[in-house]
Amino acid sequence: MSEDKLIRINVPVLARVEGEGALDLSIRNGRIENLHLRIFEPPRLFEKFLEGRAWHEVPDIVARICGICPVAYQMSAVHALEQIFDCDPGPWVRDMRRLFYCGEWIESHSLHIHLLAAPDFLGYGSAPEMAKDHPEAVQRGLRLQGVGNALIKLLSGRSVHPVGVRVGGFHRAPDLRAVEDLLAKLRSALPEAEAVVSWAASLVATEGHEMPFTWVALRHETEYPMNEGHIVANTGLDILPADFETHFEEQHAPHSTALHAHLDGQPYLVGPLARLNLNHDRLPASIQALISQTGIKLPSTNMFQSIVARAIEICLALHEAIRILEGYRVPDSPFAEVTPKAGTGMAATEAPRGILWHRYETSAEGLIEKAVIVPPTSQNQARIEDDLKRSLEASGFHRGDDDALRLHGEKIIRNYDPCISCATHFLTVRIDRR
Repeated sequence: MSEDKLIRINVPVLARVEGEGALDLSIRNGRIENLHLRIFEPPRLFEKFLEGRAWHEVPDIVARICGICPVAYQMSAVHALEQIFDCDPGPWVRDMRRLFYCGEWIESHSLHIHLLAAPDFLGYGSAPEMAKDHPEAVQRGLRLQGVGNALIKLLSGRSVHPVGVRVGGFHRAPDLRAVEDLLAKLRSALPEAEAVVSWAASLVATEGHEMPFTWVALRHETEYPMNEGHIVANTGLDILPADFETHFEEQHAPHSTALHAHLDGQPYLVGPLARLNLNHDRLPASIQALISQTGIKLPSTNMFQSIVARAIEICLALHEAIRILEGYRVPDSPFAEVTPKAGTGMAATEAPRGILWHRYETSAEGLIEKAVIVPPTSQNQARIEDDLKRSLEASGFHRGDDDALRLHGEKIIRNYDPCISCATHFLTVRIDRR
């Protein structure tokens, strides 16, 4: 790639992703020859930080990996460690963990839909710019995000980097007054969330963006998955989280400090659209009716309908949170006692952005000897690159002006809601045309 053929475009608006990166394109004879989503953030070394630490320190450490989805990191960690220690926290903890996850899905999806993705669909450069013409949409997003944050705070003391989680359960149980106060907020938020579904669907063309791809998610016997389930795919894959490394492989890409994951050698999708495609039959009848009203057909191969999938999952999370809190009781103890021992444990839960897989090896005293964390964004990296190449060529933007190409490329990338900071172990564009 010669420098005299290289065009560099700086894109400061990519503050609208978590982390920093760049897109490099080589275009030859009107076709994209090479495309690399280049992640250049330094490795964050959390897996190494965990080595030598005690088992009970893990939940608070992994919560610092991400300020947007700390619950996901905590939940995958405690499930894996409890597997090693033969700890069954019981039904109260299981319900509260699902409630905890509901909070994270609500706040993360609301933030992404209203402040990060909607400006792309409506043609604005930023959320503040969009707010001038659509103040009600931005305000609604912030209100819903606040409800999600309140759910996280209810169980963990604060909404960012929560500190209430422990292996075996929670450090404390919410009191009944706090639960009743929050229930009222959840009930009043539900109509707004339902309105988001139709609004999000109106932003996306129902046809014209379809492409074949593999989608992967957890699947539970009776419920829409959050904390538990088998790992399944539309290819017929159906495995336990313990078998993850048998089928999924992370590889270093020369152009990125984020690992790229493949399923049996191929890119794949995790996240809300993958979950919805594989689990829409697990949704309550009222939410399935909402989906029918949008005209969207499932399973969907239109990646831009991810924004609709996020809206649907906000509704689900509110329904689930209301259901759980309506039956809430204060337990005798909010946690089960834990006895550490040596072993290996693996667990996968559904972060807002997709499957988050953890594996830990512990000593007899419960010290962490090895940790492996596979976040959803690294699993989506290869899929994003594949989507970019297919979409840019199909749309013809690669033959047009560089600004149009850059804007469409940003829209595709932000549609995945990538958390680059989590994935590294945003968009300056470099184009080489000949």
